Amino acid sequence: MTMTHKTHSPLKRSLLVWATALCLVPAAMAQSWPTKPVKIVVNFPPGGAADQIARAIGVPLGEALGQPVVVENRGGANGNLGGDAVAKSPADGYTLLMSSGGMVSVNPHIYARMPFDPVKDLVPVASAARVLVFLVAKPNFPANNIQEFLAHVKANPGRLSYGSAGNGSSPHLAGEMMKSQAGLFAVHVPYRGAAPALQDVLAGQLDFYFDPGIGLGQVRAGKLKLLAVGSLKRSPLFPNVPTLDEAGLKGFDADSVFGFYAPTGTPTDVVNRLNREINRILGTQALKDRIQNLGGEALPLTPAEFAARAANDSQRFGAIIRERKISGD
Repeated sequence: MTMTHKTHSPLKRSLLVWATALCLVPAAMAQSWPTKPVKIVVNFPPGGAADQIARAIGVPLGEALGQPVVVENRGGANGNLGGDAVAKSPADGYTLLMSSGGMVSVNPHIYARMPFDPVKDLVPVASAARVLVFLVAKPNFPANNIQEFLAHVKANPGRLSYGSAGNGSSPHLAGEMMKSQAGLFAVHVPYRGAAPALQDVLAGQLDFYFDPGIGLGQVRAGKLKLLAVGSLKRSPLFPNVPTLDEAGLKGFDADSVFGFYAPTGTPTDVVNRLNREINRILGTQALKDRIQNLGGEALPLTPAEFAARAANDSQRFGAIIRERKISGD
């Protein structure tokens, strides 16, 4: 598969919109902020990577702010329901969104209409993690390495199924990228989150799955077969497991960035303080270890750097979405 990238339009437009938003939001904030609990809306069900990362950061963030940080799950429509709720919340610093990068870099490509514009209606606050995806198979899958896996799937077109956290999620896009580059045909089964898909792989209802890290404990316990990493570099957790790039699918990269957003209009000093506190927390060994145990890596960025990464991902994933004609649920 060949992806072509333009060096203008979507990327520059996204960067311009977010840069403008970050500059125009009010700079004045009451010195007393925060005076009440801060809510983090996770736009996926409990148990997934976004949920685990939000909860891991929420506790020390609450300690730093001197107010409780409450995590609320609001899944649905591949993250759009939670994103819409935050976009329409008061821009006062008390409501944040934790989302996978897909809501910004994927959903605008797969939905003809969205209830909000993620670039115009939300501002990036802080990235949290680069999340890898791991190709895992059910315990009795008749392949023990990536080459055997690819050969088996190719020899059984349409007979095997794989799950994802929903249409356009990083596990789904990883599956479509693999099918495109390797010339495979397998049936995609979307779920309302990564955790339910993982459960059906463990139960043998699905044949394989690109796991965003939440199933690595099951890999270590021998309940799943880990065959490859969907990243350009190997995971330090499993240094002997090859990447799909090494397996012959050149340039294969399905990594995504998870992070925090706020409603557009949130005061600049609130955004900047949240960015500083979250980046500080990400620099602690406890958080680095927690995120690495999910198969990812802590990724502290400035709001502008986070916006640029999201815009680049939008171009990268938009190419496979157009090629595979992927649409929303």
